Amino acid sequence: MQNFELWKTDVNSQARLGVINTTSGAVHTPVFCPVGSLATVKTLTPDELNDIGCEMILANNYHLYLRPTSQVVHELGGLHNFMNWHKPIITDSGGFQVFSLSHLRTINDEGVNFKSHIDGSNHFFTPEKAIHMQELLGSDIAMAFDHVPPSCADRELATKSLERTTLWAERCLKAHTRKEQQVYGIVQGGMFSDLRRRAAQEITALSFDGFAVGGLSLGEPKERMYGMLEETTPFLPPDKARYLMGVGAPEDIVAGVARGIDVFDCVLPTRVARNGALFTDEGRKNIRRAQYIKMDDSFDPNCDCYTCRNFSAAYLNHLFRSDELLGMRLASIHNVAFLWRLIKNIRLAITRDRFTIFATDFLGRYQVTNEDKRLEQKEQWLKANNRK
Repeated sequence: MQNFELWKTDVNSQARLGVINTTSGAVHTPVFCPVGSLATVKTLTPDELNDIGCEMILANNYHLYLRPTSQVVHELGGLHNFMNWHKPIITDSGGFQVFSLSHLRTINDEGVNFKSHIDGSNHFFTPEKAIHMQELLGSDIAMAFDHVPPSCADRELATKSLERTTLWAERCLKAHTRKEQQVYGIVQGGMFSDLRRRAAQEITALSFDGFAVGGLSLGEPKERMYGMLEETTPFLPPDKARYLMGVGAPEDIVAGVARGIDVFDCVLPTRVARNGALFTDEGRKNIRRAQYIKMDDSFDPNCDCYTCRNFSAAYLNHLFRSDELLGMRLASIHNVAFLWRLIKNIRLAITRDRFTIFATDFLGRYQVTNEDKRLEQKEQWLKANNRK
C-alpha cells in the first residue's frame, strides 16, 4: 500500500485529489486538520470532531514534551489512546515553537538549547530527540525538526536556516526507527524564491514520505505567501503528499489547493471562534454585534452543523455577551464544520474539473474585512510568540 495515492488533478489548475494511507486509517485530500496542540482541539470532544467528519488532527511535540511529557503519553498507550482519538494524527516536531522562543534559546548545528515557557527549565532539542519523542507519542505522521526563520529574515539567515534544515532532515531520517510511522520533510528558504527552489530540491532528494512547506503565514502579506508557494510546489514530487503548515483561513485553503497543496492545519478556526468570529460563505461575522440580538433564525441558514441546527443567532449572541463558555464551544463547532464543508465542496469541484470556477466564485463572495485582518495579525503574533 502506498503512503500517498494521487487520484486526480484538476484539468485547469494544480488542485489535486488523493488519499494518505496510514496505520490509523485513510485521509482523503485535500484535507484540513484541526489543531490539538496539547492533545485536545480546544473546547471540542473527539466525538464532536468525528460527527463533523474530521479525518486527521495535529498535536504538538514541543507542548506535549513539556507537559505531560512524551514518556507519560507513551506509557499511557500513545496519543490515540491518551486522547481517545482513533483516526490519524500528525505531530509537529516542535521546531516552530522552539524557534519562536527567541529570547529563551540558543542554536548551533547540533541542536537548540531553550528554556521552557512554562517554568523556565532548561532543555536541549536535537533532530534525533525530536524524532524519538514523536515515536513515543505514536503519531501516524511525524515531522522533521527544522530551523524556522522569521518572515523578516534577511538572505543570510534564510540561507543558514535552509542549510541547517537540510542537515537536520538527514539526521531525522537516520534516527527514525518506527517503520509504520511516516515522516515528512520541511521546505524552508524564507521569502527568497531561489532559496525556496533550492530547499525543495534538497529536501525532496531525501527519502521522506511526504513534504511540507514551512515558514509561511508568519506575518507576510498573503500575496507573498502565495508567491512562495508558486515557487515551491512545482519542485515537490507529484506522488507524495504536500502539506502547507499553519495555514487555515478559508481563502488561504482555496488558494493553497489551487497551487497544489493537499494538507492544511491551523488553530485559526477555533481561536477566532472563541473571540466570536464565525465563518460564512460571505466572510467572517462577529456574533456579538447588535444585529443578532433578536435574530430568531439560525446564524447561517446554509449550514447544517450542530450549532446551526439547534440554536438561534440570538442565543449565540447572548452566550457571547454573557461570557458563557458554551458560546465558544458552539462557535468552534460551526467554524470547524464550515471548513469541513468547504473541503468537501473543493473535492467535488476537482472531481468535476470545475475547481477554477468554484474558487473564483468562492473568493469573489468571501470578503476579508479589516476586522479579519486584525484577528489574523493577532493570531500571527500569538503564533510567533509561542502562545496557544
